[in-house]
Amino acid sequence: MLYSKASAAAEAVARRAPGHIDVGAVLGSGLGGLADRLADPVVIPYEEIPHFPAPTVPGHAGRLRIGSIGGSRVAMFQGRFHHYEGHDLDAVTFPIRVLQRLGVPRLVLTAATGGIRDDLGPGSIVCLSDHLNLLGRSPLRGANDDRLGPRFPDLTEVYASRLRSIAVEEAARLGLPLPEGVYACLPGPTYETPAEIRMLRTLGADVVGMSTVPEAIVARHGGQEVLGLVVVSNWAAGISPVPLSHAEVLEASHAVGGRLADLVEAVLLRLASDSPPPRTEAP
Repeated sequence: MLYSKASAAAEAVARRAPGHIDVGAVLGSGLGGLADRLADPVVIPYEEIPHFPAPTVPGHAGRLRIGSIGGSRVAMFQGRFHHYEGHDLDAVTFPIRVLQRLGVPRLVLTAATGGIRDDLGPGSIVCLSDHLNLLGRSPLRGANDDRLGPRFPDLTEVYASRLRSIAVEEAARLGLPLPEGVYACLPGPTYETPAEIRMLRTLGADVVGMSTVPEAIVARHGGQEVLGLVVVSNWAAGISPVPLSHAEVLEASHAVGGRLADLVEAVLLRLASDSPPPRTEAP
């Protein structure tokens, strides 16, 4: 069922925007402006794509934009779906399945996060090196469809070291600090308690959020290379005395969004000249 739904959605997208897509991207809270850098974009509202749910969170526009950046053809999802909105994880990760059916070999994930590590304050951009899935479930739970990926996928390198190296090199060229870090994914929609943040620090988490991890797992299940670049929009609970709010997250994300866009654009320019990894199956 998931395979056929993803195939139908991919076919609808391909009719509107035919041709190979080199990179997919999911743009998190307040970061959708990155899509404005695409040349000659085709814009497809989510409601016009079969089986797509609608995002309900402010800062998630609900559009797929497909265009070019420096020789790479890129599909950018402006807005994602969250488990806390009531979606099951198949729905949360459905855009990734659609990209896989379109034969897209690489995925860039962005998100707004809370900073846990002492050197990762608001405004920091972090390259994800690993994650902690603390949702209490996996997006791969249930019967496995071998057409989508293997029953037991390896997550040793869920965030590709090759892409991380490129991102670090391009950040240095742009004069941007780009520390690496571990992302802890909790279910939300509440922000974490100070005790939970102390727990996460003990477990080795550097940033915390409510997304990204299910998408990364499904991307690797389908054989895609993954790069995770997240913005620290606020200190996590208990580190700062200021109460947390989504408005603060959006404001901080907008403030650093231009720097993140510069970095993603530079990475895409590098990837355009690279030899691509093996493609996933296209419809």
